[in-house]
Amino acid sequence: MSWRVSLDCTKAEAEALPEAGELFPEIDNPPVLVADETDPARPDDWRIHAYFDRQPGWEELKALEGLAADSDPVIEQLDTATDWVRVSQQGLEPIRAGRFFVHTPTHYNQRPKDAISFEVDAGLAFGTGQHATTAGCLSALDKLEREGARFENIADIGTGTGLLAFAALALWPQAKAIATDIDPIAIDVSRDNAAINGVRLGHGAGELLLAVADGMDSAMLTARAPFDLLIANILAGPLIELAPAFAKAIAPGGTIILAGLLDTQADAVVEAYEAEGCSLVERGTGEWTVLVLRRN
Repeated sequence: MSWRVSLDCTKAEAEALPEAGELFPEIDNPPVLVADETDPARPDDWRIHAYFDRQPGWEELKALEGLAADSDPVIEQLDTATDWVRVSQQGLEPIRAGRFFVHTPTHYNQRPKDAISFEVDAGLAFGTGQHATTAGCLSALDKLEREGARFENIADIGTGTGLLAFAALALWPQAKAIATDIDPIAIDVSRDNAAINGVRLGHGAGELLLAVADGMDSAMLTARAPFDLLIANILAGPLIELAPAFAKAIAPGGTIILAGLLDTQADAVVEAYEAEGCSLVERGTGEWTVLVLRRN
């Protein structure tokens, strides 16, 4: 990486940061996107960084400008002898949620002995505002298992890194699971992360199947349905749009975990799923809400 573009932003803008493949779909080697808090004393002040392996062009800068409403991009050429992606990871703190600990390679030695740990590279779609929703989903999974829930057929829709599917298989190791994403890069990332974390890929019990899919539009998802656990950490709009398809794909009595939505969007999401025969079991707290629903 030899060029960095930085923009000041709000916390909400940092948490809404898309994956690089979504922002730059036409680029074979998109930049690495990272967001960090600039000053703990000013929790709403964040900064977005985009690391390029070449000088960014005008169209790329315009795309980045759209991520922060009140900031102009600052461009700088970096010392090529420094691994800037690794440097950026050092400020990305691990997630501790329930019995889970999720970390970048930088924090490998901080793994608690009493936790189920997963390593996910920050340069491959980890962090950048996903901490709150990821932690909420991990906590929801942890609570379900502690309360005695048992699942045998699991789907993680919009998986990103594969992490939530990994966590579900760690809790229910006899289940079979499928993780999908609309972005082929995300599926490649999930495959790499599975190898790093010792998650077995395949069709059987205790194994994870990976597939590129737009929502529920996949022959593999159709063949696997109905699921008894479906997880979707995406955005409020797609969650509402997918409500009929998700409800159709979940078995009666099955559980749906939805995340990626702000608390102000939760009522609309719940209403969409109640219209499809689902009931709200639990509504998380905080700015980024996690919803747990059950199919009637």
